[in-house]
Amino acid sequence: MRHLHPHVIWEEFLKIAKEEAGSQVVETWFKAVSLDAINIDRQEITLIMPNSFVSNWIQEHYHSLLVTHLKRLLNTASIIIIFAGPQTEKRNVEKPVDSTELNHLMPTFRPATITKMGSSQLVPHTTPTKPREQQPLNELYTFDTFVVGPSNSLAHGASYAVSQSLGTVYNPLFIYGGTGLGKTHLLHAIGNEAKRQCPDIRVRYETSDQFMHDFIRAIRFDKAHQFRDRYLSLDLLLIDDIQFFSNKEQTQETFFHIFNALYEQKKQIVLSSDTFPEEIKGLQSRLTSRMEWGLVADMQTPDLETKIAILTKKAEQHNITLDDEVSHFIASRVHTNIRQLEGALIRVDAFASLTGQTISLALAKRVLLNFNEPRPQTIDLHDVASQIAKKCGITMADLKSKNRNKDVSAARQIACYIMKKLTNHSLQAIGQFLNGRDHSTIIHAITTVEERRKADRVFAGKIQRLEEEILNR
Repeated sequence: MRHLHPHVIWEEFLKIAKEEAGSQVVETWFKAVSLDAINIDRQEITLIMPNSFVSNWIQEHYHSLLVTHLKRLLNTASIIIIFAGPQTEKRNVEKPVDSTELNHLMPTFRPATITKMGSSQLVPHTTPTKPREQQPLNELYTFDTFVVGPSNSLAHGASYAVSQSLGTVYNPLFIYGGTGLGKTHLLHAIGNEAKRQCPDIRVRYETSDQFMHDFIRAIRFDKAHQFRDRYLSLDLLLIDDIQFFSNKEQTQETFFHIFNALYEQKKQIVLSSDTFPEEIKGLQSRLTSRMEWGLVADMQTPDLETKIAILTKKAEQHNITLDDEVSHFIASRVHTNIRQLEGALIRVDAFASLTGQTISLALAKRVLLNFNEPRPQTIDLHDVASQIAKKCGITMADLKSKNRNKDVSAARQIACYIMKKLTNHSLQAIGQFLNGRDHSTIIHAITTVEERRKADRVFAGKIQRLEEEILNR
């Protein structure tokens, strides 16, 4: 055992860590570390850290993982792990760094360089690469090309207001709604309008996936300070699909500090998600709270008239001629994902061009014969409320009242849960239907029912039967 090669031991540890903690943890943190030296007589090993950020994070979160498996791999009763490198102290891993120190280090992203601690040092090949070029704004996504209707008027109005006065109104602006309803369009429109007014303004649009990828690469190549500086120099930050930060602990921690720094400098932040902030599971409560500091605006499925207007605007952009009859038919075929409107339009136009025909209702029906977007159940809030009131032996007035009787309160919570699950209405709309209750009350009711369902199989069965009766009414 005295002649064990450090590289071999570390590779074995990485395999174990990948199984226990996951490949993302290994790629983000442990791949940037090397095992420098092993001293079996002293039951001591030395790990080379790329910087203080990685060193402190590993000691804070993965010390037991290191101790447990390195002891087993080295066949020792105990182990002392020395963390070596500039700006890091030698610490026994069984005494993790204090959390207040970690919180101090994280927002500063102090860079550190690796110092050779011995002839057996094995530093992974981590040649830095140029930062990825930021994704350009889509010039087609402007306020002029966005069709406004009752389902998106709040989000549109707030977005335009933000673009006219960055950092002073609705900061942050949080836009949420289902897939294909125009959230990305609005984010680009804000950026385009802001740059139109001030060409020198510093704007960055990112998807949450791009943000996470760049963060991991920054840590891997010891570029965390550069990563942070790129964001702190912005006047306008646009992050799309923030829900994918769910359960990404390190990414959330980093974004939290970037958010705070930009907010304190009165820089504008705009975020989008497929759901309300408090409904994003696996998100830190302090981050959720900050997302609600400004304005939260929802986007709902548009009505038929708005879909026809959207389709007409798309046809104009593609120089496609449509009559009202054809527009009405195509719009009626798409029920939820408005992005599919353009797909249906392009399909009809392509068929007409290839066959040398004029677009007509008959041609559109033929082309879209197998265009199968499932039509959602037409369930409204009144349907749900009346069915639940009937089953629970109370009146609709009881359900909407401020009556805190145990049975009435339970029925009201069930109503909130099923309304959110079976309808397309927002939390605010549900609250308004139930006599003006705020969204936090609705969220509490939904969470209460969800937790009871998990713990009580009989109750879960009752809820399921209620849902089936409402769907099959």
